[in-house]
Amino acid sequence: MHNHYNGLKTAALFGVLWAVLLGLGALVGVWTRSGSPIWIFALLGVAMTFYSYWNSDKIALRSMRAYPVSEGEAPGLYQIVRELSQRANQPMPRIYVSPTQSPNAFATGRNPENAAVCCTEGILRLLDARELRGVLGHELMHVYNRDILTSSIAAAVAGVITSVAQFAMFFGGGGRDRNVNPIALIALSLLAPFAASLIQLAISRTREYDADEDGSQLTGDPLALASALRKIEGGVRIAPLPADQRLVNTSHLMIANPFRGGVGLAKMFATHPPMAERIVRLERMAGRPLGG
Repeated sequence: MHNHYNGLKTAALFGVLWAVLLGLGALVGVWTRSGSPIWIFALLGVAMTFYSYWNSDKIALRSMRAYPVSEGEAPGLYQIVRELSQRANQPMPRIYVSPTQSPNAFATGRNPENAAVCCTEGILRLLDARELRGVLGHELMHVYNRDILTSSIAAAVAGVITSVAQFAMFFGGGGRDRNVNPIALIALSLLAPFAASLIQLAISRTREYDADEDGSQLTGDPLALASALRKIEGGVRIAPLPADQRLVNTSHLMIANPFRGGVGLAKMFATHPPMAERIVRLERMAGRPLGG
């Protein structure tokens, strides 16, 4: 179904993420002669994941100060979402609007039965109906593909790795097994969280490609999404969101990076793939350039 094997890429990235966790945990276990630390952090990670996953819609909507809209207030938005939901044979999600001029959109919720779609006032002004339909197709596929669960698990594993690494840094000096090189332990403790963050972000970027492809298949119009992405990129450049921590925590859900684009190392830590590459892939799906 996915031209770029994104499902396989996601599974492979998760495999690497778990390998990093198990490797770090094994080394800490040998160093401390106890496996309890990794189990404690793992349980904490599971608890935090469950909370954020179960409340993902409330957390994201609150961070964007989104408000619910009725069909009478946004008939065009309801018409598009209803049509796409019926086409996918899925329940109709709740619809919200965020009072910000920065053009963006996101979908959230732990499953299709508890999903919400949110558009900013800026994107509703910027895009025409065809382009908005392309964006909403992308966002609905994030829900239908269970990407909220995927991102929650990735964040939890990365968080556990970071916690175990911090434990190793703080308590490693008290270890009794001198067969473990303390310098190697410190190096791994520093590198493991860095690697986990990169893998987590790679998973996020892969899911964006997936939603682009599946959303375009749902709408049957990849060029509409390509056109929308061009406009959104320009709109965000003019009116980016402030780098408030609550918005940073929600930004991976949005169809485009809502902050000013980074350069150099900043691109390594981007939650979204390069916009130009996404547009090229969509144009290839349609079999012709956007201007053709």
